[in-house]
Amino acid sequence: MRDKIKGREELAELCEGFRKQGKKIGFTSGVFDLIHAGHVDYLEKAKSICDILIVGINSDAGVRKFKGNARPIVPEDERARIIAGLEAVDYVFIFGERRNKKNIELIKPHYYIKAGDYSKAELTSAEVVEKLGGQVKLIEKTFESSTTDIIEKILTSLPTPAGRAGADRSTYVSAGKVVEKGKAVHFPLLPAKVSPAVFLDRDGTISEEVEYLHEPEKFKFLPNAARGIKKMQDMGYKIVIVTNQGGIGLGYFSKEDFYRVNRKMLKGFSSADVTISKIYFCPHSKSEGCNCRKPNIALINRACSDLNLDVSRSFMIGDKTSDIEAGKRAGCKTILVRTGFGGRDEEFDVEPDYIADNLLDAADYISKAKQRTAKV
Repeated sequence: MRDKIKGREELAELCEGFRKQGKKIGFTSGVFDLIHAGHVDYLEKAKSICDILIVGINSDAGVRKFKGNARPIVPEDERARIIAGLEAVDYVFIFGERRNKKNIELIKPHYYIKAGDYSKAELTSAEVVEKLGGQVKLIEKTFESSTTDIIEKILTSLPTPAGRAGADRSTYVSAGKVVEKGKAVHFPLLPAKVSPAVFLDRDGTISEEVEYLHEPEKFKFLPNAARGIKKMQDMGYKIVIVTNQGGIGLGYFSKEDFYRVNRKMLKGFSSADVTISKIYFCPHSKSEGCNCRKPNIALINRACSDLNLDVSRSFMIGDKTSDIEAGKRAGCKTILVRTGFGGRDEEFDVEPDYIADNLLDAADYISKAKQRTAKV
């Protein structure tokens, strides 16, 4: 097993010999934290299309940059040894970069292999592979297992309160107290009154659509966004932001970048006298198969648990069909705004309850809907 673990430069030399022998080299990479059946199946399929399968393991420092300080669960040396122990894998190395550009330039694989829930357009290293004469191979996922789901299952099996459905992963139970990371210690208190909420997507709904937005100076409120949200708040709705931020999982930016953009947004809301009850985000890419990325509803469920919300009286508003699908699955009424993508992503065949020009128009619709309900 240890003989399979090499340095990247040593592997580059070995690959020169493999090419002279006419062997086809396949390369893939990943965190491979908490190994599950999906990982094993994927690597077996990868091996079936090449003679030599080389696996790059993201270093601990690299993982922390795009998944936060709580990950990885398993240290890099142990992850490398586990992957090296699989029959399908010929060689393993650890690397620190976010992207695979340097790995590919050194190894020069015949096949760059990734999971099929990526598209070729999402792979920033695809062009490098093809320039070197290689091909991109996408493998269809058979298992829906994910490390994120395993962690979630462990957490939800813990005693209340940290173990209740939707518990914040940054907490743990100690002597009946919930201890946050850092110095703050508190007892979790639910609001006494059950409230309705407006769940809002961020990019393209509240702010102008910017691909992989991570620079605060590029954040700009859409026209009438703050006014519309203020009107919703004044009607008695909790304001909750639920946003997919797959760029974190893909390594395009960090959680700290996301927080900086949010600070810019929250300053603007403060000036408009808008209070955001909470911001929930999914940092995972599609390939991670998590249960929090919209249209999945783990984040909405967590908000309902944290804030004592009545989802049946709540609204989900967004610019993508995934937002509308999430709202439908959660049991909310749904509003698609024509800003941002305006539903043109066409990822899901779903009809919203209303299509609004912007958030102020959406607030007017909610106001009328509330009046109709009051008369019944």
